Amino acid sequence: MYVKNGICYAGKMEDGIKVADVKPLRGMMMLVTFSTGEKRLFDASHLSGGAFEPLRDEKVFSSPSLFHGVITWKDGAIDIAPEAVYEDSYAYTSNAL
Repeated sequence: MYVKNGICYAGKMEDGIKVADVKPLRGMMMLVTFSTGEKRLFDASHLSGGAFEPLRDEKVFSSPSLFHGVITWKDGAIDIAPEAVYEDSYAYTSNAL
């Protein structure tokens, strides 16, 4: 267990965490599997700033790719750090969807 930004998480936070798999869902949600094996849900609708505006287009959002453990879109023009995805996501259980 560890605490980060006042939030208690199960498991152990790994330095250099990477994304192993990402599955886009409806409503700008993503099911993300990390290098630790942990699955978490991430709400990309909370991403702000002009760089993330293209993700509002469902066609763009639904086509992520992984580059060295980082989620990217549009051939790497848009990316988000795995640590940020981890911090702003919540634990996934099969009952969550």
